Amino acid sequence: MRSSPQSVLSQWRRRGIWIISSKWLATVASIWIQCTSGSSYCFGIYSSLLKSSQGYDQSTLDTVAFFKDVGANVGLISGLLYSAASSSSSWTRGGPWVVHLAGAILSFSGYFPMWLSVTGAIPRPPVPAMCVFMLLAAQGLTFFNTANVVTAVENFPDHRGTAVGIMKGFLGLSGAILIQVYQTIFKDNPSSFLLMLALLPTLTPLLLMCFVKVRSTNERHDKKYLNGFSVIALVVAFYLTIIIILENVLALGSSMHILILTILLVTLIFPLSIAIRAQLRNSRMLPQASNLEANRLMDDPDPLDVTEQRTYGRVEAEKLRYDHAVYHETPSNAGQESSVHDRRIMLRGENYNLLQSMRTIDFWLLFLATACGMGSGLATVNNISQIGTSLGYTSIETSTLVSLWSIWNFLGRFGAGYVSDYFLHLRGYARPLFMAITLATMSVGHVVIASGLPGALYAGSILVGVCYGSQWSLMPTITSEIFGVMHMGTIFNTITIASPFGSYLLSVKLVGGIYDMEASSSSSSDEKTCTGKHCFMLSFLIMACVTLCGFLVASYLFFRTRRFYKQVIFERLQQSAAQ
Repeated sequence: MRSSPQSVLSQWRRRGIWIISSKWLATVASIWIQCTSGSSYCFGIYSSLLKSSQGYDQSTLDTVAFFKDVGANVGLISGLLYSAASSSSSWTRGGPWVVHLAGAILSFSGYFPMWLSVTGAIPRPPVPAMCVFMLLAAQGLTFFNTANVVTAVENFPDHRGTAVGIMKGFLGLSGAILIQVYQTIFKDNPSSFLLMLALLPTLTPLLLMCFVKVRSTNERHDKKYLNGFSVIALVVAFYLTIIIILENVLALGSSMHILILTILLVTLIFPLSIAIRAQLRNSRMLPQASNLEANRLMDDPDPLDVTEQRTYGRVEAEKLRYDHAVYHETPSNAGQESSVHDRRIMLRGENYNLLQSMRTIDFWLLFLATACGMGSGLATVNNISQIGTSLGYTSIETSTLVSLWSIWNFLGRFGAGYVSDYFLHLRGYARPLFMAITLATMSVGHVVIASGLPGALYAGSILVGVCYGSQWSLMPTITSEIFGVMHMGTIFNTITIASPFGSYLLSVKLVGGIYDMEASSSSSSDEKTCTGKHCFMLSFLIMACVTLCGFLVASYLFFRTRRFYKQVIFERLQQSAAQ
């Protein structure tokens, strides 16, 4: 029978609604928001303007930069807001849009007064006020990141490593993307670029936040379409790598910059086509799935199973069934130690709040490993230009190293999530194992940099950059698996405090202190500059030992959680794949 035009129109209208409200469009909206959320990586573009227009010395500028680092890494408030919004009344149900709105307000409240100040539209604010502006601007970005990462974990519970890697990866690329905008539109005009930072990271979330919603469903083809997003991320990273190298070697004209930016923006539109294809496939399969589910329920009269499904949902019902299995598998004459051990395993993965998680050894092991990895990584990138200068690298070579750091950072963020997901699904390998591996590799990278050999800074920065980026992907994912998703935003943002904490100890106290000591002993001038491999050798050997300690801490976390990953996480993934 031929369908009437009204029925066809109604069918397409339903499909349009499904696409708009789907988790796939939520993923695309989150990706686009992440692409504009890297303004904290662009501080070097307008820092000279800020210093000259406000009459700052280097120490004062470093103080303002410190508040930027604090705001960008301490996202506890955003996590608390997400948890509150997700569990409160229906008008805030969904959480992400509330967090995005708060982040947009904070970001604009920080960057706009800074722009007014550098352009002379308002009187020069005191230094504490400028520090507050910078803190607000950077803090707003943590709200975007929290909303996007936690939503991705909730929407793809069986592929959370890949989902987090995609979100963190695009955030890592966002600095390079915004710099391309600057090179094309605002070249040699950092004040206008500062105005763009006040508007673009504010307007983008406001326009897209209504699409970022939690749609926690598991489809069989989720991995296929997530791989599509991953391919686009890799293409963007490869493209930006080529462009960064060309820009540091050749003098590109304005027309070439326009072409480069146009190709980049067109590439960033492709995730939308993947989302549409994924949702159209799901919408075609939905009627068949509904009929199969109805037949299954008719054939399976077990009221307990139906009650579990209605009351707790699929994941919680699996946990209840697993509890029952463990209870029966425990021998009747088992000692108290075995019983306590089984109970400790089952308590992992429940929805801990912040205070409950902080009472566990797992939390502090994760905190210490993060401090070692992220702290030493930040210390490296903060001093990479000075390292290059001391080793005799040219300005073009050092600027290329700084620019490519965002690419290595992306590869670590994306790759660690994807690879750890692959081996977790394949063999049930505990994710902390990959944190331990990357920390051990980072230790090797620090030793390579400390050697001062020709080309060692290139090789070492790649190793450290990739391993540093991997921590940003692994830590939130491990947090969601050990402590649950409900308060994930609060817990992983609290652990993130380890990053500026470690950076202050290793970058300011260790690297800076040893450099000043070496400069004082080797330079007779007042500039106190140091030249030679000895300038940073001792500090990077110490950081190699620090990351090696982080490897031992992460290894201990792996041995504590490997049974949980094998018996709970892996079993749940196997059951989900069989459905």
